[in-house]
Amino acid sequence: MNHIAMYIGYNSAWFLMIVIAIVSFIVQWRFKSKFNQYAEMPLLSGLSGQEVAERMLRDNGIYDVEVISVEGELTDHYNPENKTVNLSPDVYNSRSVASAAVAAHECGHAVQHAKAYSWLSLRSAMVPVINVASTLTQWTLFIGVLLLFFIHSPYVLAMGVAALALVTTFSFITLPVEFDASRRALAWLNNNYTVMQTREEHEQAKDALWWAAMTYVVAALSALATLLYYASLLFNRRD
Repeated sequence: MNHIAMYIGYNSAWFLMIVIAIVSFIVQWRFKSKFNQYAEMPLLSGLSGQEVAERMLRDNGIYDVEVISVEGELTDHYNPENKTVNLSPDVYNSRSVASAAVAAHECGHAVQHAKAYSWLSLRSAMVPVINVASTLTQWTLFIGVLLLFFIHSPYVLAMGVAALALVTTFSFITLPVEFDASRRALAWLNNNYTVMQTREEHEQAKDALWWAAMTYVVAALSALATLLYYASLLFNRRD
């Protein structure tokens, strides 16, 4: 009976991981497709991503955050440590619907920081622990599986599963942070017709940010599926 349960557990975990991998590929492809589509649509206001970001910060009473350009593609992020909104060149310099949406989203994180948004505070507090946990998972899972099967020692794998559980928790805590940043961005864009002047532009920005958020959803689900797989190895083997 234990062998049957183990077989079912392994195969269920593998099937879930494969399904999520396929969904993740589709979502990533769709997001990049949408971003490229809206990156070709010039913003009627003619504002660049940098200018959109600076306006949103100013409108929210934030004057101690700098908007800078960083190398790479889709490397846009807000850094709470040095208070910078970091925009990739395609967003920083572009005057498109996509660049405006991304710039406003990253400024949404700056607004969260300024208002001490609880989920962002929790996420930021977890970062040092998650950095350690992520490093642990890189070697404890592989070595732990080998030790479990060859000398029946579960302790290293148990350490890896615990670290992976922290990383997975972090992935899910990221979701409300990202959704709220998009909500703040879209609310600001909707109320500023000097930035986005038509309902069509706003709907396009909303669509782009929704697909961006979906990439975080599938990443969290992928982390959960991986956790379930290694947990099934650990607990079924120990039985």
